[in-house]
Amino acid sequence: MAVGREGAYLQIGEVAERTGVTQRTLRFYEEKGLLKPPSRMEGGFRLYSEEDVQRVAEIRRLQSLLGFSLAEIKEMVEAEEVRQQLRAEYRRDADVADRREKLQRGLEVTEQQCALIRQKVEQLQALQQEYEARLARYHAGIAQLDAAEEVVGTRQ
Repeated sequence: MAVGREGAYLQIGEVAERTGVTQRTLRFYEEKGLLKPPSRMEGGFRLYSEEDVQRVAEIRRLQSLLGFSLAEIKEMVEAEEVRQQLRAEYRRDADVADRREKLQRGLEVTEQQCALIRQKVEQLQALQQEYEARLARYHAGIAQLDAAEEVVGTRQ
């Protein structure tokens, strides 16, 4: 672990181990703009902050929990950055109109994030309904066979 002006930094292998992704995946996330280009040591080794580690964890959570594509994840992560920036600016602003503008922009960004999540939830609900209908057909088929067996059993 390296230490810089902004705190402790981790090398790519340490981040990969902590987050459960490969080093190649971390480089891919960087290439696709999901991660900001990391700081580098003199030898060119990538150095990641704790914020970068948290971002990778959020990317993984969005992928596993909601099945987000990398483009959707990038949109969610960038929106989160906008929200954090607005929060910091809001705290510095004394003007009521400026604060209202920051809150309005934060509201819009969060509504966009919610819309993405809502869309995924609706898709998951449709898939769930499809599988529940399939289960119902299997149960009905088994019940029909059971009833047919009973009829045959009583005739004998």
